[in-house]
Amino acid sequence: MKILHLISSPRQDGSYSIQLGKAIVAQLQSKYPGSIVKTRDLTATPFPHLEEMHIRSFHTPPEARSDEQVEALKHSDEAIEELLDADVVVIGVPMYNFSIHSSLKAWIDHIFRVGRTFKYGEYGVEGLVKGKKVYLAIATGGIYSDGAMKAFDFTEPYLKSALGFIGLTDITTYRVEGVSIPDVKETALEKAIERVAV
Repeated sequence: MKILHLISSPRQDGSYSIQLGKAIVAQLQSKYPGSIVKTRDLTATPFPHLEEMHIRSFHTPPEARSDEQVEALKHSDEAIEELLDADVVVIGVPMYNFSIHSSLKAWIDHIFRVGRTFKYGEYGVEGLVKGKKVYLAIATGGIYSDGAMKAFDFTEPYLKSALGFIGLTDITTYRVEGVSIPDVKETALEKAIERVAV
């Protein structure tokens, strides 16, 4: 079993999404002894935001790419190979202003490649990244899984739509919620970890 663990919180030891993600990884390692874990901290070594060179390189046939375009694709190629090599993907997702951290968005921008992770066919779009399990470890200051604030949660809906577009449709979400709410934050992480079942 090969596990890809993506971290997108800059808070390191103080991050609830990292702690929840690590708990999911630990359960996977317990269930599948000998598993290999590849951890990529997207905030420590962030992917560059897409520029014109990246986009032109994406749409240039491999045999026609210049040395500069090949260099521009290195981050994307590496990220896609890591994703394709993994059996399970665990993604730590702290909520920032109702959505995901920009480091995670940059990673997504680099793995979306026509011909590599999706294609257009006779019946529309087909995702090419199949047969993998994804776990989302979402951390939020408030309660967004239910109630009045649910409409403000653009983390899980966006990630499920984006990842599903490239074929990653087997997605399970675990949440640590209310980490900024008195009388909730003290036990929020403990309760979230108790709910994890891989």
